[in-house]
Amino acid sequence: MWSSYCETAKNITVSVADDVYRAARIRAGGDGTSVSALVARYLASPVVFDVEKKRLEEQQRRLQREIKHFRAGDRLGRDEIHDRAVR
Repeated sequence: MWSSYCETAKNITVSVADDVYRAARIRAGGDGTSVSALVARYLASPVVFDVEKKRLEEQQRRLQREIKHFRAGDRLGRDEIHDRAVR
């Protein structure tokens, strides 16, 4: 998603303490990227999370629609569960 600067991008200025900047440079270097790309990924992470959350919610709704019959009484009892686990 953020691997290229060919896309249109907006510049922002962020002030951080020296130790935070050093840690960010070390982390970015370890990831083989820049501090700018590291910050861009961080800022995009809530967006990615929201997209994934929506995908999973839709998957859950779809699966729930497929369940036609469910009864709590159909569950295995405690002893049956343990018997199955031992085998």
